[in-house]
Amino acid sequence: MKFTIIGSGAIGGLAGAYMTKAGHDVTLVDRWAEHVAALNEKGMTIDGVRGDLNVKVKALTPDQLSGDLGTVLIATKSQHTIEALKQIIPLLTPDSLVVSYQNGFNEPDMVAALNEAGLPGDKIIMGSIPNYGGALVDPGYIEFVHEGPIQLGELNGEMTPRLKELGDALSALTEVQYSDRIWGQIWAKEVYSAQVVFSALADAKIRDTLGVEKYARTAGAVVKEALEIADANGIDIQAFDFFDPANYRVKTAEDTKKLLANIDHAIWLLKKDQDNKPTHNFKKKGSGIWWDIVYRKRPSETRAFAGKLIEYGKKAGADTRLNEKLTSMIYEIEDGKRDLGFHNFDELEAYAASIGKTLP
Repeated sequence: MKFTIIGSGAIGGLAGAYMTKAGHDVTLVDRWAEHVAALNEKGMTIDGVRGDLNVKVKALTPDQLSGDLGTVLIATKSQHTIEALKQIIPLLTPDSLVVSYQNGFNEPDMVAALNEAGLPGDKIIMGSIPNYGGALVDPGYIEFVHEGPIQLGELNGEMTPRLKELGDALSALTEVQYSDRIWGQIWAKEVYSAQVVFSALADAKIRDTLGVEKYARTAGAVVKEALEIADANGIDIQAFDFFDPANYRVKTAEDTKKLLANIDHAIWLLKKDQDNKPTHNFKKKGSGIWWDIVYRKRPSETRAFAGKLIEYGKKAGADTRLNEKLTSMIYEIEDGKRDLGFHNFDELEAYAASIGKTLP
């Protein structure tokens, strides 16, 4: 297959490298010119959970794109999705396939942008959830941080030839799970990610944030409210990988105990691959939100997915106060108005108590 991957950081870059290695025709695209230059000169260098690898790849900046793009995977940060899509609209046809290969509630906006351009958005766009993790450390160099499957699905739930063909190609990287309810799974990822946002309030490893019962209880309360936002929107939240929404519908102290055990197990699943590579000193020690704030020193995706979750909640009349408080704290950190630190967890815990949202 022929692929164009827009956004060649950790998620897009890893997919592109492994598909190239498997023999597919892949063009990696990124607006970071130094990254593109390094890819063309030295190839993609990868280390981390699978050891060291170098793959010779093709790379371009967006302004260099022309002709048939083949299947397009948009793997930019969520906040750059529509900008990236609009740049390639002149190169798309009604038969094109464009995959939202990233975090966030991007698909409806992508469909609308294509419809506005006179293209059948609902037929072109496909949804996905990449659940593996990595970090773009330097130009041409990606750290593979943890393993995980890819959920992939047509927006109408059908199992189509192009879905299977794409899944076969992506399986060069990791397991592909086909979904007939991809929108519910996208919502599930964003609901779960509320606790990932929470973990970025301090410059610390996941084990020292979500792995501490005191903090995990507050994180669980944040996800519980996020799940209630999904319920208010009539979303059939789908379980995935290490996330079962049933665990977050806490009503009793026994429910809380079960939830905390589930969170602890999820952390173990995320980090077991790193534990099996004791000789590698992982640079990415926290979430993707943490990585953007601490290492890349740039705005994270929080506004683009947690912010949109809150918007969905407000439109449906749901209580969004705890998630609003959390995101406002992240925004303050990004704007230099709040320091990272464990005091932020204590402040959010106190706020949860003040509005009656502490878990039993």
